[in-house]
Amino acid sequence: MEVIIINTVSIKKNYEFKRIYKKGRSFVNSAIVVYILKNRCGFNRIGITTSRKIGIAVKRNRARRLIHESFRQLEDKIPSGYDIVFVARTRTCLLKEQDVFRAINGIFVSAKLIDVKNPR
Repeated sequence: MEVIIINTVSIKKNYEFKRIYKKGRSFVNSAIVVYILKNRCGFNRIGITTSRKIGIAVKRNRARRLIHESFRQLEDKIPSGYDIVFVARTRTCLLKEQDVFRAINGIFVSAKLIDVKNPR
């Protein structure tokens, strides 16, 4: 029997997003806005929001994919127990994947979720 370890779960309920917006700390970048709130779970939960200001569905979905992939690459470095909401900005869908990765990494460093001196 194989044991599955849950690292990250999606946030889907509107009241959960609202709670994180209200009580969480926000970190702003030119490409993305991130809200971070500590939770009582033993795992991380993420939510990604894109508004219609970004453009048509194709652009919104591309922004979501870029954010999700960048987070997936950083997931191992982030400690467990956080609710993280990413809000895409109009620039997000125009950037390359490595630019979004650098933006999210920079936000996590400024939020002190990732230690620059001691990367795992």
